[in-house]
Amino acid sequence: MKATVIGAAGGIGQPLSLLLKQSKYVSELSLYDVVNTIGVATDLSHINSAAPVTGFLPENDGMAKALQGTELVIIPAGMPRKPGMTRDDLFNANASIVYGIAEAIAKNAPKAFVLVISNPVNSMVPIFAEVFKAHNTYDPKRLFGVTTLDVVRASTFVAEAEGRPAEAPHFHIPVVGGHSGTTIIPLLSQSEPKFNGDQKTIEEVTHHIQFGGDDVVKAKNNAGSATLSMAFAGARFAEAVLAAAQGQSLERPQYSYIDLAADAKGAEQIKSVIGNDTAFFSVPITLGRDGVTAIQPLGQLSEFEQKIIKEGIEALNGNIAKGVSFKPTKL
Repeated sequence: MKATVIGAAGGIGQPLSLLLKQSKYVSELSLYDVVNTIGVATDLSHINSAAPVTGFLPENDGMAKALQGTELVIIPAGMPRKPGMTRDDLFNANASIVYGIAEAIAKNAPKAFVLVISNPVNSMVPIFAEVFKAHNTYDPKRLFGVTTLDVVRASTFVAEAEGRPAEAPHFHIPVVGGHSGTTIIPLLSQSEPKFNGDQKTIEEVTHHIQFGGDDVVKAKNNAGSATLSMAFAGARFAEAVLAAAQGQSLERPQYSYIDLAADAKGAEQIKSVIGNDTAFFSVPITLGRDGVTAIQPLGQLSEFEQKIIKEGIEALNGNIAKGVSFKPTKL
């Protein structure tokens, strides 16, 4: 299947494109960015894996050409969070960028799976949904906010708390909600294998998962944010979508920030926990050839998990409303 990366020359886009170039599920790789894309594509084209790589710039309708015939679009485009930036600042910087990308996808690849990495994801995914609705191309089963990094961090941080190597064995931990701060809800009580931390440790690990991105910003001396781990997580989720689309059966549900309308019946149990006012939520999903085939239940929640869901919902609903109401300024 053809995959397109929008924002391919950036800090996430380059390692993400490298990982997709190696994927057995990608038959063609198309790259787009506002600068340096041709060089990135040429560099990747020297790797002796099967997928040919083509790079495009804005000139001569480059984004439209990058999207032609694509079956999956993954979008790390936009400005990363910088020191002193609030989430509102980040929204204002990136909302117009993703609005334009969404319009290009609606016009040139309306049936593609769309994977949004651009931050803040909680607000950017609703922007894509509204643009697609305006173009009569919206399919909630094919639009995903990539929250896989939260799942990856949860597995890593729980392993560290248990004193085990992160890779032996993997901890499988549901992470639901949104993709920023307190909207990130790790369900540590459902860890497989079981997490044996006491309540104090559970609360510490939960906070670490919610604000793990701050560790990276601090370690990079405020000169960058999480790029390599995000590229790994983005590629992992892209592979799951591509594998399912090609008829592969996935062992476990995936976790993604989606419109709960993707599966109204499956959303009933979710809404019984979070209320009916929240349209988008990161949930366990089953993937198939056409995207989301089912939303899985959240499972039995601990009292602490019920509490942090209630704390995160208000912020998440505000993020969603901001994305739904966004309209770009006409110059």
